[in-house]
Amino acid sequence: MTTGSPSNTFRGTRRRLAAALATCAALAFGATATTKALAADAPYPAKAVRLLVNFPAGGPIDILARALADALQKDLKQPFIVDNRPGAGGNIGADLVAKSPADGYTVLLGIDSTFTINPHLYASMPFAAKDLKPLMIFSSSGLAFGVAQGVKAKTLPEFIAQAKAEPATFSSAGNGSPGHIAAEIFASDTGAKITHVPYKGNAPAVLALMGDEVQAGILATPGLLSQVQAGKLRALAVTGKQRSPLLPQVPTVGELGLKGLEFEVLYVSMLPAGTPEPVAQTLRAALQKAMALPEIKSRLASLDMVPLGETGTVASEHLAASQARYGRIVKATGMKVD
Repeated sequence: MTTGSPSNTFRGTRRRLAAALATCAALAFGATATTKALAADAPYPAKAVRLLVNFPAGGPIDILARALADALQKDLKQPFIVDNRPGAGGNIGADLVAKSPADGYTVLLGIDSTFTINPHLYASMPFAAKDLKPLMIFSSSGLAFGVAQGVKAKTLPEFIAQAKAEPATFSSAGNGSPGHIAAEIFASDTGAKITHVPYKGNAPAVLALMGDEVQAGILATPGLLSQVQAGKLRALAVTGKQRSPLLPQVPTVGELGLKGLEFEVLYVSMLPAGTPEPVAQTLRAALQKAMALPEIKSRLASLDMVPLGETGTVASEHLAASQARYGRIVKATGMKVD
């Protein structure tokens, strides 16, 4: 019997092994490609969606987020889970979303100041504007100038006179919040002396007012409403161009000669920039349906919010205009946050 040399036998074995490995690799590649194709074709959403709110529970955007989560869950037949991640004027939560997979399963709900004020205030931002894209501007609201019950002043002019004589403590929803900006302009335009006390959101700032930790605060009207209506706090002015239908007795800052204090808060949603447009469109359409629901309209009205439902270019231009205005204000006041 003739046998091959050891070297020939080794070469044959090596060729068979290489062929087997190549076959395995091809099968693995095919399986991976098939899995990716199936994933791409899978209907969205196929699992729970996280609605990340970058401010604390109990504030206006949190209340709105929970109402929208219920509506989205009923419409899209998947859980929509609200996850509060506050801190650094909303930067912490926004950064988490910016760095999340761009698959539509993490959606940011917040207020515009994270994107329109913070870039001007903070020496460095953890994310770039290009890392997120607007999904919708849900609504807007004004701010209210609230004071604790222990404050003697009954009108804003009286409070200004009081704060000129003795410095007043001012709460806001955080460094860089619209209320913080408004408080700085208020002090500059009126000569009132204030000490700014930032909190991590509207809800804790309202609690500080109720507990007499601070004397005053310029805060989102939705967060102050129930306490003012219950007589636990007083509102001396609102920052909208018209009086609030829920606080008709409270004058606007314009009526009091302080037009520079006219501010709005925008309640917005964002997605990671690379999110596929079909996924974004599914969410956008579901949100538009939700915004048209009677229960959502009723919730917005109870929060003194004006429904907007802005998307696409309209939303982007609205945010850009706000960012430009805040940029001018921050530059003029010299405000900075480390």
